[in-house]
Parts: sequence; C-alpha cells; structure tokens
Amino acid sequence: MSLNWLKKDESASTGIFKRLKKGLSKTRQILSTDIDQLFAGSKKIDEAMLEELEALLITSDIGVRITMELIEHISIKSNQISDADELKKELKSEIKTFLMANPPHVKNIEGLRVIMVVGVNGVGKTTTIGKIAAKYTARGEKVLIVAADTFRAAATEQMMIWAERAGAEIVVQKAKTDPAAVVYDGVETAVSKKVGIVLIDTAGRLHTKINLMEELKKIKRTISKKLPDAPHEILLVLDATTGQNALSQAKLFNDALGITGIALTKLDGTAKGGIVVGICRTLQIPLRYIGIGEKIDDLQDFDPALFTEALF
Repeated sequence: MSLNWLKKDESASTGIFKRLKKGLSKTRQILSTDIDQLFAGSKKIDEAMLEELEALLITSDIGVRITMELIEHISIKSNQISDADELKKELKSEIKTFLMANPPHVKNIEGLRVIMVVGVNGVGKTTTIGKIAAKYTARGEKVLIVAADTFRAAATEQMMIWAERAGAEIVVQKAKTDPAAVVYDGVETAVSKKVGIVLIDTAGRLHTKINLMEELKKIKRTISKKLPDAPHEILLVLDATTGQNALSQAKLFNDALGITGIALTKLDGTAKGGIVVGICRTLQIPLRYIGIGEKIDDLQDFDPALFTEALF
C-alpha cells in the first residue's frame, strides 16, 4: 500500500506549523525568549520573577484574569521549576488545557448548510468569507455567497472578487437594498440550485439610525423563516490586533445573536497572540479559524495543540 498520502499529509502539517510559527513570531518573542531571560540572574522562582512573568503575559494580551490564573498555577508549582524550559512546559500545559476546553460542535447537516458571518467593519470579514468559501470548494462543495452588506458598495465589489477567486457563486443586489430581502432571495436561490454551503456576509456598521444588532437579528429571523433550522452556524470574525477590544465585541455579538464560533484574523505580525487564550478561556465559544496571512490558504482550522506549540 502506498504511503504517499501519509507523507503528503505530514508535509502539509509541517507547512502549516511553519507558517503559524512565523505568524506568531512577535508573541513567541514574549512567551519564549523573554521568559528565558527571566532566569538570567536567578535559578528559582520568587515574587520578583512572578511579577516579571505577570507583566510578560499581560503584554501578550492573554488578559489580566487569565494571567492571574497562570501565575497562581506557576506559584503552586514553583518548587518543581528550576529553569526556563520547565517554566515554559508548565505554561504550555496549562494554556493547552484552556484552548482545548471548548472544541467546535459543528452539526451534521444533510443538504444545505447556512453560515451567517458577522463582525464589525475592518476585521477582515470579507476576506475571511472568501477564504472559507475556498476551503469548501476545494472539498468539492457547491458554495453560494450572499452579499448582504448593502450599506457599503466596496463590500459588494470585494465580495465579488473573492467569490471568483474561491470558485463560488454569489448573489448581489443594488446598494441600500434591505439586507434581509437579499438574504431571503439568496437562501431561496441556494435551495433551488441545490447548493451545499451558503455564506452570508452582513454589515459591520450601518449608515442609518438602525441599530446594528437589531438589523442582524432581523437577518437571522429571515433565514429561519425560509429554513426553520437555519442559520446552522453564526460565525463572528474578530481582529487579533485589537486585543482585549475583541473580547468586548464578542460579548456584544454573542448576547445579541448566540455566536457558535469565532474566526480570529490578523494573527501574523501582532504581539497580541495571547488573545487566543483569552478568547477560549473567557468566552467559552469555540475558536474555529485563525488567520495567519493574506494568502487564500492562510485561514487555518484552529488546532489547539499546534497553536500552543507555535506559541513557544
């Protein structure tokens, strides 16, 4: 039996890990190199070292509460830690536990799967939708994108470009059309064409007095009217570079809509990679995807073990 498929799979995993490490290099500087330096003048963990470690963890945007949990854990284990490698091993183990606590629960759906994608403007929502579409088309799925952010002309134009790149169909209507009406037509089109995946783009800010969350709730209700069990997923896109502000956004969207998963973009080039730990520990919402670059295949399924290794 040929082992080519196994080698190919291992090669792909190695490539993903290298890109992930590169993308997280600034965060790894804090969580690895800077931790090594903590032991430069001391061989034991004391109060002064714990304070320095606390500052490093907060700098990486893990968050104050989660940092305190990690510091408490290290303090308890301090007698068993005599060098930087042992300290990193303990941090790695605890962080990995946090990241694995909320695995994605994607329902098995026969037929049409509707994914509603939400997030404020500027987080990379349009490109994320395009990249997710590419993932599904690469698996042989028939994908339809519904461009329901009708308040920004540029959003529709960008979505059309991404749909073409991803090999997906797209439903668009003229600017200022009621987004809920666009969504209804889009789902109707998907049903008639026997599409497998529908990705719905939504506004991240409205140029009217309408409250954004109320508009999104309306879209959600509209989807349910056409398909009672839909949307099957509500994916929130967050920008890693905004750090703790991403947590605030997540809470707001989750309270209004019931988020089922998160896509965290722009992890490459930021020192705030610790926000991944904060999101997983604080929100109890599965992290589905992470963005580590601009290329169409740089949106990766979140792998807690791989991510933890790349952090250190």
